[in-house]
Amino acid sequence: MNDIPDLPDIDPPTFWNAIGCRAAGVAIVTVNGAEGPAGFLALSATHLTASPPTVTVSLDKKTSAGADLLERQSFAINYLAQEGEDIFSRFTSRDGPKGAARFEGLDLTTLETGAPILPGITGALDCRLEEVIERYGTYLLIGRIVAFSNFSDRQPLVHYQGKLLA
Repeated sequence: MNDIPDLPDIDPPTFWNAIGCRAAGVAIVTVNGAEGPAGFLALSATHLTASPPTVTVSLDKKTSAGADLLERQSFAINYLAQEGEDIFSRFTSRDGPKGAARFEGLDLTTLETGAPILPGITGALDCRLEEVIERYGTYLLIGRIVAFSNFSDRQPLVHYQGKLLA
């Protein structure tokens, strides 16, 4: 039984203002696409459960890397370190490179799935796609972690209230 009355939804600008109150490590999701490496800034990428080791990523259905990710059934979550701020700029600049051009000149590696692992990270989670849930023009991806890298000596790049923390 639900005793909460119907309440109006907040609008998108108010939503982003509300979400901005949480600090988040900057995450870039990458996939080995048909035309080369592909990826996007993950506005939501977090753990789901430790057993089995799974994570979730939100993906706007209009994101160009989405088709590659769904086809390949794998992806990597790259958590940027402070030295990865230039990579953050590549993925957020409106007039910057798009598609595989975002990865040009970067020293990419891979783990188990073949998804690109970026330089300048605190760590990466290499995942096999297990489930896709579609809601409101967004895919909620559930991935099983199959490998990871960890550079605990690096400081994370953190996004808070629309800005990067120094």
